[in-house]
Amino acid sequence: MAIQIPRGTQDILPGEVEKWQFIEQKAKELCEKFNYKEIRTPIFEHTELFLRSVGDTTDIVQKEMYSFEDRGGRDITLRPEGTASVARSYIENKMYGDANQPVKLYYNGPMFRYERPQAGRFRQFVQFGVEALGSQDPAIDAEVISLAMSLYKEAGLKSLKLVINSLGDQESRKAHRDALIKHFEPRISEFCSDCQNRLEKNPLRILDCKKDRDHELMATAPSILEYLNEESKQYFGKVQSYLTALGIEFEVDPTLVRGLDYYNHTAFEIMSNAEGFGAITTLCGGGRYNGLIQEIGGPETPGIGFGMSIERLLAAVEAEGAVLPYESKMDCFFVSLGEEAKDKTVELLFKLRQAGYSAEKDYLDRKIKAQFKAADRVNARFVAVLGEDELKANKINVKNMETGDQQELTLDDFVSAFQQLAD
Repeated sequence: MAIQIPRGTQDILPGEVEKWQFIEQKAKELCEKFNYKEIRTPIFEHTELFLRSVGDTTDIVQKEMYSFEDRGGRDITLRPEGTASVARSYIENKMYGDANQPVKLYYNGPMFRYERPQAGRFRQFVQFGVEALGSQDPAIDAEVISLAMSLYKEAGLKSLKLVINSLGDQESRKAHRDALIKHFEPRISEFCSDCQNRLEKNPLRILDCKKDRDHELMATAPSILEYLNEESKQYFGKVQSYLTALGIEFEVDPTLVRGLDYYNHTAFEIMSNAEGFGAITTLCGGGRYNGLIQEIGGPETPGIGFGMSIERLLAAVEAEGAVLPYESKMDCFFVSLGEEAKDKTVELLFKLRQAGYSAEKDYLDRKIKAQFKAADRVNARFVAVLGEDELKANKINVKNMETGDQQELTLDDFVSAFQQLAD
């Protein structure tokens, strides 16, 4: 029996991978405009990092992490999300002492969660995210949200909905926490075991439960917005005013709860309203986490960020029927006739590539018609034909595949002559 790909993973093949490259390039260009620098962290970390940062009451920690003991007896986990690793690196490399503040970072790479695979969701998935560390200015909350929205729009998405909420500061969250316990405690036995465990540890997580989402107490649960103190209200109001100034439409949803324990103040999700996208509409989520750096051993440092699945983004592109404006073209394809001409094209091919052009030749000794078909398949701009007669005359025939124009170039200065044709 042939060995197959593990469940919940995927091969991204040529023809499809170009879409990924386009999105990754757009993300890189956007981050450069917004002054975010790339960071690359290990794919695995000590398990304790995620227990302390993500939170031991979350579904990620309780059900979804790929954890194992290595040969040295250390507890290791494949990273399930990007923020914790960035925060660990920020502390370990003392980035809080950098002259340029806030520290603005972005990452792009594979994450791992053991969950039921479904459309646009995989056990190994690629997450792009940004983190801004060191500022508690609500303007940077709006900046982070605007960067995420900009990337979706660069991908051609139109059916987007931005939902925001405030989780408040510590004082506000404590008041809301007490109200939630009082609300759910008399009937907590009607909820799933996860919710029962969360009642004392983190009652806010009950609002994020998928099993009990339709329970009547969910609809009447106290809203965090009712418990925001004046400082938290002003902060949330500022974020909204900045988003309005940027022309970014949003809805305030007091039931929005991010699934990780480290969030406070601003929380947001970007969703797809595209018809046929599926039951799970969330594309991206993020928010502010002012206590995370301290929680894992660093100095008091405010932060905000988001994470988005590239798989989900591409699924939304497909659902909307959007066309990514990328083009894959080969600069030149060599067609050769005869053994001596074939040998000469090996040399010309290498020289053209050294000059900075994409080029290819036939390696299967196909007939001329089949070689031209191969040139079409790679979308070649020019086809250079070299046969025995051309070789004797020290010439090569170059055809512009868009216009049909043909020119003879001398072999001795082929590269420089081709540059004049192609540029």
